[in-house]
Amino acid sequence: MFDKNWRSIVLRSYTVLAFYMLAVVTLAPDAIYWLTERDTNPAMWTVLQIWIVVLGVLGRLILQPQEGAFRRKLVVGFVMLCTIIAASQVAAQPSERATMRVLIPLVVKWEGEHRCADAPQLHCAYRDIVGVPTLCFGETLNVRIGDRATDAECRQKLQHRLTRDFGEGLHRYFTDDTLATRLTPYRDAAYRSLAYNVGVRGAGRSTATRRLNAGNIAGGCAALSWWNKAGGRVVRGLVNRRAEETALCLRGL
Repeated sequence: MFDKNWRSIVLRSYTVLAFYMLAVVTLAPDAIYWLTERDTNPAMWTVLQIWIVVLGVLGRLILQPQEGAFRRKLVVGFVMLCTIIAASQVAAQPSERATMRVLIPLVVKWEGEHRCADAPQLHCAYRDIVGVPTLCFGETLNVRIGDRATDAECRQKLQHRLTRDFGEGLHRYFTDDTLATRLTPYRDAAYRSLAYNVGVRGAGRSTATRRLNAGNIAGGCAALSWWNKAGGRVVRGLVNRRAEETALCLRGL
């Protein structure tokens, strides 16, 4: 049997308001993806859900007499506003996992691999198109001819480098606005793929990055295609790679 004051509880109870907020936050990631094809950071949504549960528990402990009702409403309104702001920031942060789902297959596809003739289960170091010693999927850091690696070692090294050196390193060149509102997982993957190919400094100081930071997303994506040369000449493989990166960058625009 319902409480005789159920209408008041449904509209005014702090705990019920927290339930409403929790439902919105739970459904928001799927709604955002359905409307914009934009994946968001699941870890941050979880933190936000826990925060709202805490608010609901606190709300259950607060008495709601008529006296001081206006002041309490101001406090509740302020807390809800802060929660909405936090949710907007969550929605703007691309998930590293979502970026990696796009980025790793992209890099593996275009960097290729070089198997050892005497041990096909292993990767052997080789010289790339401009003569740089390379191992695994385009790895050149501290690589010497004669080095070998397993598939697991190559995958682990690739993810570590894409996250730490080419993710954190490249993101330093982006403005706060770019990081918050323009860097979808697809666009992040496209720019990191470029950085992995030409270096963080080259990608970070490029016209593509400057245009993106200025809010010209389409222009920034188009400028990715300019990096199609190796050793001073246009390389068909780089033309095709830049075309795929550009298409990813423009996705959802």
